[in-house]
Amino acid sequence: MTYASSVEIVEAFWKEVWNDRNPQKIDDFVTEDFVITNAGERVEGRENFKAWVGAFLETVLDFRLEVVESFQNHDGSRVASRWVVHGKNNGVLGTKPDRQPISFSGTAVWEVRPDGRLAQNWVERASWELHRRMSGGRATTA
Repeated sequence: MTYASSVEIVEAFWKEVWNDRNPQKIDDFVTEDFVITNAGERVEGRENFKAWVGAFLETVLDFRLEVVESFQNHDGSRVASRWVVHGKNNGVLGTKPDRQPISFSGTAVWEVRPDGRLAQNWVERASWELHRRMSGGRATTA
């Protein structure tokens, strides 16, 4: 499929991989040597990324990623997105799978190659705040 902008590529990725719960669609979007850095942890290679996505999807039932906004730089080589994930806890962040509603926000910055393939992704998500809420603690500022 042809996309008019890098933002459209990223938002199609969000829909077809995450919201459709289909890690196999990753093949349509990312390079073979794709790298995601999530809170300092690197996952390298398309096959490892597919396994990582699949494992994460298992921890959030009824997973839905809501894009708040996305924008790209002048040449389309970078896309930044703000998003919110909604679903039910099935063991996310190592917690007891209690099927309680959860939501958390995050940001992602993507490297988009000239051929439209996604090469790298840097993600930060509000995991600490989510874990504190789920474990009965209160999120406070440092």
